[in-house]
Amino acid sequence: MASGSGLVSGAVKRVYMDANATTPLLPEVVEAMHPYWMEFFGNASSIHLDGQRARTAVDRAREVLAELFHCHEAEVVFNSGGTEGDNTAIFGLLRPGDHLITTSIEHSAVLQSARRVGGTGGVGVTYVDPEPSGLIDPEAIRAALRPETRLISVMLANNETGVLQPVEEIGRIAAEAGVFFHIDAVQGAGKVPLDVRRIGCHLLSISAHKMHGPKGVGAMFVRRGTPLEPLLVGGSHERRRRAGTENVPGIVGLGKAAELAMKSVEDGTWDRVAGLRDRLEAGVLALSGTGLNGAGSDGKPVARAANTTNLWFDQVEGEALVIALDLKGVAVSGGSACHSGATEPSHVLLAMGLDKARARASLRFSLLKTATDADVDHVLRVVPEAVEKLRAVSPLAARTLG
Repeated sequence: MASGSGLVSGAVKRVYMDANATTPLLPEVVEAMHPYWMEFFGNASSIHLDGQRARTAVDRAREVLAELFHCHEAEVVFNSGGTEGDNTAIFGLLRPGDHLITTSIEHSAVLQSARRVGGTGGVGVTYVDPEPSGLIDPEAIRAALRPETRLISVMLANNETGVLQPVEEIGRIAAEAGVFFHIDAVQGAGKVPLDVRRIGCHLLSISAHKMHGPKGVGAMFVRRGTPLEPLLVGGSHERRRRAGTENVPGIVGLGKAAELAMKSVEDGTWDRVAGLRDRLEAGVLALSGTGLNGAGSDGKPVARAANTTNLWFDQVEGEALVIALDLKGVAVSGGSACHSGATEPSHVLLAMGLDKARARASLRFSLLKTATDADVDHVLRVVPEAVEKLRAVSPLAARTLG
């Protein structure tokens, strides 16, 4: 692997700009995990030496996650990732007759859980729409409150646009109303500082593989005293909040990834990445018929995760452009990776007010924290040519010209 996110495969340089889908393991993470596959393989619930070595590793990782969240170690629950965390927050708190407030731009792990409890679960659900910028107005959350509202669930950073939501303001509204507050922080963790006390949330979900850790492991912050029913039952693992033998190598990897992520937040790494993102964005927007998803009424970008930009290309099908760029060695996304292959346009972009044609013509570029100037240079070389070729044969362009 070359420095940054570029790979050389044969004669084609590959640049990975789909970090919001997943990220590669950092070498330090692999090194930390390695002993726990074969050498220290014990079950962390066993009382013998092998088990206690595994338990010590899990406890060390829990300390790191508590530092990431700014919480007590006992408030950290390890699980399989963001989807499980989101599901646990909704299914674990809500009962028939309760009311849930969430937004129409959440990840499907929240939206599908909300639809289930709102369908067969007897829970009332309100979906708050964003402003055209992608921001959720805290006052719209306040207006949705009911006497029976039990939970508010709002993401920290949108996975498609990168827009950062005003979670501290929403946390204050939840506190005033005496309502539980959950945050899906999968796309924000490791990119922006997290402080669950300052935010005022009761529950928060993250996933390791979005921050250069392994797939299939994540963590939740569960504030002490939160009456959360476990999603998985069986043993007494995780203080009876999540049954199942701990994934020790994965948890160790998550701990190391979180440690490195905190350093990246503090050492200016994301400021550097934001500069690369902005240069990429400016270069693409210099093309005719392009625009930014995630801008305010003044046309300027709203606050976003440093690595993410979502851009539209008129007279181009986004899926075709994803394929064309892939053939040129650039990996990007037409939306959430969980919906890859879907023909429907992004629900996030539709909720922001884009029509279906423009939503389908939008791409997400999400940079790794190891991205380089050379990566951006390569993308800016290949995007104009790919767009030009697609427009030349596009029936959309023909209809426009006609």
